[in-house]
Amino acid sequence: MANKKSTGTHRRKSRKRSSGFGYHRRSAALITMILVLLGCVLTVNAVTLQAKNKSYKQQEAELKAQINEQKERAEEIKEYEEYVKTDEYIKEVAEEKLGLVDPNEIIFKPAQ
Repeated sequence: MANKKSTGTHRRKSRKRSSGFGYHRRSAALITMILVLLGCVLTVNAVTLQAKNKSYKQQEAELKAQINEQKERAEEIKEYEEYVKTDEYIKEVAEEKLGLVDPNEIIFKPAQ
């Protein structure tokens, strides 16, 4: 009878080991699936972020071009502002819009 008792406890221990190993196997499989899922999510997010980064770089380039255009336009406006302050501009506007002429200037008009 001594053999039966020891054999019975031996069986119980081996069952515990196999069921424990199966539990660890399931846990390992679950952890592996979670890691694969996280890897997929990270890959999709990385691709999405790269696409956004590319579009942001294009937008940045367009905005830099617009800034350069506006700087050139501001420079032209400054030059025009300086020209408006000159006597030459005043004379030009007076001749065109007001029809003024110099005292010794002769105007020829076409016959109607």
